[in-house]
Amino acid sequence: MKPSTKNSIAQTFLHLDYEALGKIYCDEGGEAFWQHRQGPCQRLGKKIASHLNQSLAPKGRSLYIGAGVAELPMLIVETADLDRSVFPYSLRKKEVAILNKACTALPFQFLADNALHAQGKFDHLWLVSVLNDPECYPQTSALSYGRATPFDFDPDAYKKEQYILLRLIHSCLRKLSIPGLVTTSVEEVPWITTWCLEHNIPFHLESKTFPTAIVGDPLCFIHLDETPPPKASNQKEL
Repeated sequence: MKPSTKNSIAQTFLHLDYEALGKIYCDEGGEAFWQHRQGPCQRLGKKIASHLNQSLAPKGRSLYIGAGVAELPMLIVETADLDRSVFPYSLRKKEVAILNKACTALPFQFLADNALHAQGKFDHLWLVSVLNDPECYPQTSALSYGRATPFDFDPDAYKKEQYILLRLIHSCLRKLSIPGLVTTSVEEVPWITTWCLEHNIPFHLESKTFPTAIVGDPLCFIHLDETPPPKASNQKEL
């Protein structure tokens, strides 16, 4: 990672309105929340970004779904070090406005829209802690994290959530060029791998995972290939 890129990440975080972000992320204690999360967001984000720096080709295109503060290091590294185009989508309009105000000097803007509307092909899809979001998909989240019980699980509500999520996955993954890379959380891996199996697309899952700063879900990487990959010591073939 270039020194200028590290500086750009630090400067962008300095320009964020944490008081306003606190009201979006927390019912109370928002500013204290961000006082404790600023450092980890940058530190852990730069580790993930460095891995992407080694995994992605220059001048490609990345689609980020549900992007927010935690994705800033990755977006900055992709554009600054790899000259890539990034398209970060989010349905949180207030957060998008705050982020775009802090990113005026950067070559990308956050998009307050549904990622279903993304156009063109991408060689990298970022889908982290979206499919198991407890606010949007409470039944799916309960299943993903092992919190569902026979007494409070609603199968009818889950079927509705599943329909929405399968539509999102299909719409976004069919825009992924092959070979391509998916960055996702460990809990969301089955959604991606099941789609690959249904469409006869070989894939392999890197064994290394990365911690995340806000949600806390471990993050991993899935490579979609035209042919099965060679076995490697840090990968497991599926």
